[in-house]
Amino acid sequence: MGVITYTDEYTSSIPPSRLFKAVVIDAPNLIPKIFPQVVKSIEIIQGDGGVGSVRQINFAEGSQLKSVKNRIDELNEENYSYKYTYIEGDALADKLESIAYEVQFEPTPEGGSKNKMTSKYYTKADVVLSEEEIKAGKDNALEIYKIVEAYLLQNPDVYA
Repeated sequence: MGVITYTDEYTSSIPPSRLFKAVVIDAPNLIPKIFPQVVKSIEIIQGDGGVGSVRQINFAEGSQLKSVKNRIDELNEENYSYKYTYIEGDALADKLESIAYEVQFEPTPEGGSKNKMTSKYYTKADVVLSEEEIKAGKDNALEIYKIVEAYLLQNPDVYA
């Protein structure tokens, strides 16, 4: 098994507390609501939504993916950090054992946030992932963040 690690960073005008609540804490409710063309539902299938819980993300009809399951490995609402691992589903295909993500939302002097994400792709046996495959996954994650950010800008009282 190999491990491929990528780190991304982007800034947002949204404070970390609001972004964390929207993207992490209330994702099962918010993401399908504002992104229904991609995400049909997010269900907690094991646990209470905290550390150790398993969530299933069901994608909309017509999507390339049907579903994925992720496990919440760490959830820190005080410092806005979140770790989770995709453990099952179409996103892993037959190339990956799992994908682990570490997300950190930090405040900026301007009142927004600097958001860091580290992705670790655990490949099966001698599988080699192409740059295009990695980029597609990263672009999908960034698209979700941007859609949530736009929603929060249009609805300044939500998660305030």
